Amino acid sequence: MTRLAPARLSPSDVLRVGAAGLRARPTRVILSALGIAIGIATMIAVVGISSSSREQLLRQLDRLGTNLLTVAPGKTLFGEQAKLPTAALDMVKRVRAVQTASATGTIDATIRRTNHISEAVTGGIAVQAASTELLTTLEGRAVHGTWLNAATAREPAVVLGAEAAKRLGLARTGVQVWLGNRWFTVIGILGPMPLAPEIERSALVGFPAAETYLGFDGHPTTIYERSAETSVEAVRAVLPRTVNPENPSEVEVSRPSDALAARAAAAGAFTNLLLGLGAVALLVGGVGVANTMVISVLERRKEIGLRRSLGATQGQVRVQFLSESLLLSALGGLVGAVLGALATIGYALSRGWPPVVPPWAIGGAVVATLVIGTIAGIYPAMRAARLSPTVALTTT
Repeated sequence: MTRLAPARLSPSDVLRVGAAGLRARPTRVILSALGIAIGIATMIAVVGISSSSREQLLRQLDRLGTNLLTVAPGKTLFGEQAKLPTAALDMVKRVRAVQTASATGTIDATIRRTNHISEAVTGGIAVQAASTELLTTLEGRAVHGTWLNAATAREPAVVLGAEAAKRLGLARTGVQVWLGNRWFTVIGILGPMPLAPEIERSALVGFPAAETYLGFDGHPTTIYERSAETSVEAVRAVLPRTVNPENPSEVEVSRPSDALAARAAAAGAFTNLLLGLGAVALLVGGVGVANTMVISVLERRKEIGLRRSLGATQGQVRVQFLSESLLLSALGGLVGAVLGALATIGYALSRGWPPVVPPWAIGGAVVATLVIGTIAGIYPAMRAARLSPTVALTTT
């Protein structure tokens, strides 16, 4: 006696059967896929925007260099504010590995548009003396006018940082401002300086002019130094003893590029939180898919009973509904991946960042959709396979 073997479904047959079940309910399919799409789009956009921001920071570090060190006075043994020696800058320049060095010194003065404005209205702008090598050391540039030179550093001339000029409402040079107790002429406005944001908020005059017109005592408050990348740590170790041989413990040395690196790390930590929110959205979408498939099984009991009575096995019914769940999740995942990538590119370009969508994020999205589709389809598929053909066909 010949045993009858059930017909086998090829992969193409499985796809056609699964797609046919989805095409019969387009509105419900779109709404269910939308939940998956939102979750995937959120996760890809979060990863992409964070990666774009981090790439921008890393490019800034590459452009600005990590070889800039700053020297500032620390605290004395009795907890008072220490002072750097007046000859500190010259001593730093004598270190063999130092390529360029410059200094600034805080001045007890205010800058205002006119002498009719109260001294209390400072706008948060610091007034500082600056050496002529400052712009070279910080690799900055004057976007308007010019920087201080040996001649203008002795005259009542001032250069404004980018933020200082904005707060004073100035966008051109040649105008006069009230600095201390006399008029100074604005000869330059600087561009942004990511490694020295304190300079962006400062009004800068030459050391000689600060001593002549503003009562500056000549003690620098910050020294900026650049050396070769390979010599940074060695220079960092000798700077305290070089700047203040008598009290090296009263000298603090830092690397501004560490702040940018810390920002990149902080952005990564914040990304983990947002990824959690995206995962929640994806979970909600998976629940929506499971709900859709359960309702589909209930509505299609007669179809299931007819297929079973015509010879379809329980395994083939399970595969049919599992394929529908996978196709539904894959549709949402594909739409979500496209939306997430577009959101990343649009946001990055609007901020002037390099758009970065990590390949692993796309790969993770594909895996996530397959996992969600499988989990969401297991129970409905098993429920459909367990339906008795007789009971299913007699159900109203």
